[in-house]
Amino acid sequence: MDNLCASDDYLSKYAKKKVSVVIPCYRVKTNVLSVIEAIDSEIYRIYVVDDCCPEGCGDFVELNFHTERIIVLRNKKNLGVGGAVLSGYKAAIIDGADVIIKIDGDGQMDPVLIPLFVNPILKGMADYTKGNRFYDLTNIRNMPFIRLVGNAILSFLTKISSGYWSIFDPTNGFTAIHAKVAAHLPMDKISNRYFFETDMLFRLNTLRAVVLDIPMEANYGNEISSIKISKIPFEFLYKHARNFAKRIFYNYFLRDMTLASIELIVGLIMLTFGIIFGGIKWYAAYKSNTPAPLGTIMLAALPVLLGIQFLLAFLGFDIANVPKRPIHNDLPDIMVKQKVIKNES
Repeated sequence: MDNLCASDDYLSKYAKKKVSVVIPCYRVKTNVLSVIEAIDSEIYRIYVVDDCCPEGCGDFVELNFHTERIIVLRNKKNLGVGGAVLSGYKAAIIDGADVIIKIDGDGQMDPVLIPLFVNPILKGMADYTKGNRFYDLTNIRNMPFIRLVGNAILSFLTKISSGYWSIFDPTNGFTAIHAKVAAHLPMDKISNRYFFETDMLFRLNTLRAVVLDIPMEANYGNEISSIKISKIPFEFLYKHARNFAKRIFYNYFLRDMTLASIELIVGLIMLTFGIIFGGIKWYAAYKSNTPAPLGTIMLAALPVLLGIQFLLAFLGFDIANVPKRPIHNDLPDIMVKQKVIKNES
């Protein structure tokens, strides 16, 4: 990892590009100072977002750091991690950032890894990079079992709803994004709280942005999570289903019509017809206590089999349709700040 940083000479690249860091802060007073101190001096600016923190993280940071490089932002009310990050995004874009990093203030994310997240974006390989704690299987033993199982389930659901079939660990909050791509996100529509990272992926897919996983180690300390597990499953299932429906409509019917669009429609019609027709005939045979004719059975089974085949063909196309060409090179440099300011007003 160190060799990669050295060979890419990322310090000279930072001198040419404005790379900023956003740190959402809520009950992280114990670790936030050490996180800031570990951030490379070549980073352009650091935005500490006090998300109405009861510990006064913003005042605490200002008291300990006296430099124009560190800017403290304060949300008037608690907006959640997503709301805090988006506040930092807006400030960084207005200040002319090229790439924006997001790390947490609880010490779980090592700032030394920042170059690994920035380099693919600066090289034009990706629009958005995110951490993946599952890449090295030997490190998974460091992850609590409940998080391991939950992350595996959420990763599968996110693949379906976001359309990024090659990524894993969707709730990982160590991310980097090109500022021009961030400026084109519908920030007023992105989920502000625990669904933020997952919803970001869905929004990025609607822009056809390229997302890349960055291997990293899992690091858990004594921090206490504020997530209420009992409320997560139903909320996440609903939002995944909603995003999946929106993505299919946007990508396969509103933005473009392909053979996959026809496969999806035909597959759903045939599968639905086969199930309903077969169910009706099965119930009629059950009530009359007489076996259904072979022709009736085939008339029910054939649409089901063909419908499944059409849907599998659609699924294969969707998996292969992951965005591969970064979009930030095609987005205009002008009007980026104005776009954010206009959306704020």
